[in-house]
Amino acid sequence: MSDIVDMVENELTFEKVLMAAMHTPGVKINRTKFLRKELIKYYPDDVVAMAINSNPAKAGISKETINKISNQVINYETTKVTSISVAASLPGGVAAVGAAAVDITSYFVFIFRTVQELAYLYGFEQFDLNEDDVNSETMNFLLLFMGVMFGIHGAASILRKFADVLAKHVAKKLAQKTLTKGTIYPVVKKVALNVGIRMTKQIFADSVASAIPVIGGVLSGGLTYAMFKPGCMKLRKNLMSYNLSDPEYYKNAIDAEFTVEEDENEI
Repeated sequence: MSDIVDMVENELTFEKVLMAAMHTPGVKINRTKFLRKELIKYYPDDVVAMAINSNPAKAGISKETINKISNQVINYETTKVTSISVAASLPGGVAAVGAAAVDITSYFVFIFRTVQELAYLYGFEQFDLNEDDVNSETMNFLLLFMGVMFGIHGAASILRKFADVLAKHVAKKLAQKTLTKGTIYPVVKKVALNVGIRMTKQIFADSVASAIPVIGGVLSGGLTYAMFKPGCMKLRKNLMSYNLSDPEYYKNAIDAEFTVEEDENEI
């Protein structure tokens, strides 16, 4: 047991696992390809192109459609990460911690994948995510989304504020100025601390579960499922409530512009 404790404390830190996940092939989602693949099933090319160039809500894509797709995305990613968790279950001891490390890294890979997919469906722009070099600004942004997933106090209100600024046709770089160090850093630190504690608990739980042949794999997968899907659904619930993802918001904005133009013409 002391070997397990030492390995978790020294080698499987939150920062190391996070960076390993960020450098895993397939973690980056291309926004254009993803939106085209998901939306072309329901809308013609011109509408899909508009959704890619602006965002789905502004292109007039219904909330019902986006909610349907997002639910499918969550179910798909949940199935994948749970399957990997079951497959990663190996005999106990230090080897079990190795299996748990694979499990938890995969967990974060799928967290990052799902965060991107949900963000793109609900109106956010492409993340500046490079598998070879992830800048601190992008990492903080991803941690903010994770904070919403895990119910970290303050994360949801900051993300909503950022989304509201984006919805007002403000360029992404300008909108990011709303995420000042004074507001985002305390929340990001809380996310890192909270998720780090959850991660450590998951590693120990996986290590114990892995010591039980066959049944251990089921337990490990069950633990991953119980952590993954509820967080994704919580993030989804928040994102679907933003102006950024509301077609009516953009419709009303356009109507207001026409009203102003008509008033000016009368003058």
